[in-house]
Amino acid sequence: MSSRIRVVVAKPGLDGHDRGAKVVARALRDAGMEVVYTGLHQTPEQIVEAAIQEDADAVGLSILSGAHMTLFRRVLELLGERDARDIVVFGGGIIPNGDIPELEKMGVAKIFTPGATTQAIVEWVRQNVGQPVA
Repeated sequence: MSSRIRVVVAKPGLDGHDRGAKVVARALRDAGMEVVYTGLHQTPEQIVEAAIQEDADAVGLSILSGAHMTLFRRVLELLGERDARDIVVFGGGIIPNGDIPELEKMGVAKIFTPGATTQAIVEWVRQNVGQPVA
């Protein structure tokens, strides 16, 4: 028997707006995934620790503050330091299209920009995170 996909949804940095993150977390949960929402104002260290403790398959970062290059980079660095590069990192928020290729080069698997549907996010996670085997 296989277990459900486990996703940590996080709001790194000082951004205080979390409606989008909560909507995505609920959509993933309603689609049958196990979701841990870490809350506002999380450091990259806290996010990576939560992902490892929760045995997450993926981390979804929501960033509206403009600090996406720094925060995504740090989360990816910390996952590497903790030998957890198998955790898929994706994200969304207010991220300029011009920054997306650089984020992908860093190792971010997917960026969802405003207008992405929750169904598109759920389908992407299912297809790209996969069904872990117990």
